[in-house]
Amino acid sequence: MAAASLTELANLVGSTFGPSPYLEIDQARVDAFADATLDHQWIHVDPARAMGGPFGKTVAHGYLTLSLLVSMVSSMGLFPEGLALVVNYGLDKLRFPAPVPVGSRVRATATLAKLEPKGEGRMLATLACRVEVEGSGTPALVADVLYLLIG
Repeated sequence: MAAASLTELANLVGSTFGPSPYLEIDQARVDAFADATLDHQWIHVDPARAMGGPFGKTVAHGYLTLSLLVSMVSSMGLFPEGLALVVNYGLDKLRFPAPVPVGSRVRATATLAKLEPKGEGRMLATLACRVEVEGSGTPALVADVLYLLIG
């Protein structure tokens, strides 16, 4: 369902893309993210202590889940091929309604909510994104994610 151009992409506003393939969230990935961000809170990196914590096991950082959204959105083929650049532009809204337990799998869907011209062959895309944990009814992440598309 990917558009061949930015003009065609405008016709897809309101369309939902995905789901992306599942990604497994293992302890090694969580530990690497903790090292990269210096966020070593025990609910993420101490499996023994986390067993007695609120989630019963270690959980991914919310921002790890958010950072994986880049790959998940990319896998959907939403944006036209041949763009000069696709830039993460920011977020209008971000929530983490449910934890992502280590050992679970996540995937995303994205609805093209808006596409606004920004001049000089540039468009600002707003994606209403949702990341779900396999088998859970509550999303792990909901966000309005902005991408600057440069033709």
